[in-house]
Amino acid sequence: GKPVPGYEARVIGDDGEPVADGEIGRLAVRGPTGCLYLSDERQKSYVQNGWNITGDLYRRDEDGYFWYVARNDDLIVSSGYNIAGPEVEQALLMHDAVMECAVVGTPCDERGMVVTAHIVLKDGHTGNDSMTADLQAFVKRTIAPYKYPRRIVYTDTLPKTQTGKIQRFRLRETAR
Repeated sequence: GKPVPGYEARVIGDDGEPVADGEIGRLAVRGPTGCLYLSDERQKSYVQNGWNITGDLYRRDEDGYFWYVARNDDLIVSSGYNIAGPEVEQALLMHDAVMECAVVGTPCDERGMVVTAHIVLKDGHTGNDSMTADLQAFVKRTIAPYKYPRRIVYTDTLPKTQTGKIQRFRLRETAR
């Protein structure tokens, strides 16, 4: 969408400067606020030059519309490609065998990070080499081929909060 009246938004790169339309970057917004920004170390990561850095990744199209991509920590940079974990999850969830999944980046000497999918299969399906190949091929056909999960971990459950939100940080911790 577009910013509400009284607010400005832009998509910025790591240097804090706006990126070209169509590129993925961090969402920065500014406008009237109801909170006091203190000048301490905690503020430096999410308030820069009067802009609030939301922790979300967006792209802006040529018509000025902002499109959500992922949370900042859900972006996987693999061989120079920016891959949004939630996009890969959506593709996997369209497969008949997948009950639920979570996608995270895990370290790889060759690529920096690789897309790793933690998958809970529906009853009657088995996590084996054949299933892995099928899921990888499915993702390649569904979204851009370079976004497919190079690693797949089959599990009975995913770590969740008491409210049912998947704890991706726990999955990242197990990969270290």
